[in-house]
Amino acid sequence: MSLFNFRKKTKKRTINRAGGEAFVQSPKMQLASILLTSFAKDQFYRDAKNTFDELIKLMSKVDPIFSAKAAIYARTKFNMRSITHVLAAELCAHASGQPWAKEFYYQIATRPDDMLEIVAYYFNQGGKTLPNAMKKGFAAAFDKFDGYQLAKYRGENKGVKLVDLVNLVHPMPTQKNAKALEQLMKGTLRNTKTWESKLTRAGQVAETTENKAALKATAWKELLETKKLGYFALLRNLRNISEQSADSLDLALSTLVDRDRIKKSKVLPFRFLSAIDAIKEAKINIKDQRKILKALHEALEISLDNVPVFEGNTLVVLDDSGSMTWSKKSGKSPMEIGSIFAAMLYKSNDADLMRFSDDASFVRPYFGNSALSIADHLIKNASSAGTNFHAIFKKAKKSYDRIIILSDMQGWVGHYSPKDAFNDYKKRTGATPFIYSFDLNGYGSLQFPENKVFNLAGFSDKVFDLMSLLETDRMALVNEIENVSL
Repeated sequence: MSLFNFRKKTKKRTINRAGGEAFVQSPKMQLASILLTSFAKDQFYRDAKNTFDELIKLMSKVDPIFSAKAAIYARTKFNMRSITHVLAAELCAHASGQPWAKEFYYQIATRPDDMLEIVAYYFNQGGKTLPNAMKKGFAAAFDKFDGYQLAKYRGENKGVKLVDLVNLVHPMPTQKNAKALEQLMKGTLRNTKTWESKLTRAGQVAETTENKAALKATAWKELLETKKLGYFALLRNLRNISEQSADSLDLALSTLVDRDRIKKSKVLPFRFLSAIDAIKEAKINIKDQRKILKALHEALEISLDNVPVFEGNTLVVLDDSGSMTWSKKSGKSPMEIGSIFAAMLYKSNDADLMRFSDDASFVRPYFGNSALSIADHLIKNASSAGTNFHAIFKKAKKSYDRIIILSDMQGWVGHYSPKDAFNDYKKRTGATPFIYSFDLNGYGSLQFPENKVFNLAGFSDKVFDLMSLLETDRMALVNEIENVSL
């Protein structure tokens, strides 16, 4: 997620990837946008390699300490992994000799496998020996991890294993991890406390295929009965439970739709999409498939309680142009992600819903429809044409307190930004709304140079908290990154 803050005297125009007029954002904000929206996947106007190339180019344009703070912010606040690993490895050349470099590598390692990924990327890019700051920071980071964590992320069958890293950085054993480090070096360290290890043991002790299946079924049942399977783990493993422990399915589904569990997990509706896709592809009987999908739809609807309610009038606008509906090979398109966010904001708030492509139009689904049915309607009826931001403000007739635009921000119809149409809208209605532009691909350009306009990129439990904060402090995100301690 990133905030674009422009002073009038520094406004600059540019051309976005679709050939339309846009406004240049500062290198700091471009860096933040990429960090908080990139999941190492191909996008319509940019592939994954280009994403990394842009990240590396931007790093040379900003103070290295800002890059370091932004990476820590993205990793610890938004749980962004691969893109922060790339930055951490590439930062070696910029952080050399800096007094904060060791502390950066200490903080970026929130899990043992963060270190493994960073080191693997560094070596894959031609690195020969680890820089001293990385070695010292990672050596100190081992103090954070106990035997359970070291066993869980020991990285067997990986190019860089945890035992390799120990040999490279030579961490000092502590009371917390001394025994685990000793076992790791001897090759005897094993994880015995997680639900994953319980299922692994069931497979290891089985003597026959039938015995293995029975033990796994028993393991799933015990995990569910003792409530040792977290909500997100349950969501990710519905397919496995349905295939390996059919007798436990009803218990799993009753847990899935438990309102208290959903509330405590803070799960947002879009998290259910992958599980729904997995069940649709699973080789299970139709009756069970329908039962699971019904429960997933019910759980998704309950999770709307986790979406905050904003005061006043809100307009939610979904871009259904061609670039939004495109997804290379696999993964969710921006349209699929945007549609569920549009539906959940519409249902959770006093909101109007609009779609736009070449033109804009209001969508007025029955409020009692489920969020998924609204999202499906938006997807199936996507225009897949041009991207005309002007149409939003020409179509809007009443005053809104905030306008939330879900788009890849690649406007090109008319070739000019919609600032004039936006100004006309404000004069016509007397509105002075906050504009939240959700850049669903993090391409780095925006459509508005206004003071109350924020470009948000990336979704997590924190994004709505930040929106609330921005309405009182427009520099919230910039301040949060700058205030990261190094």
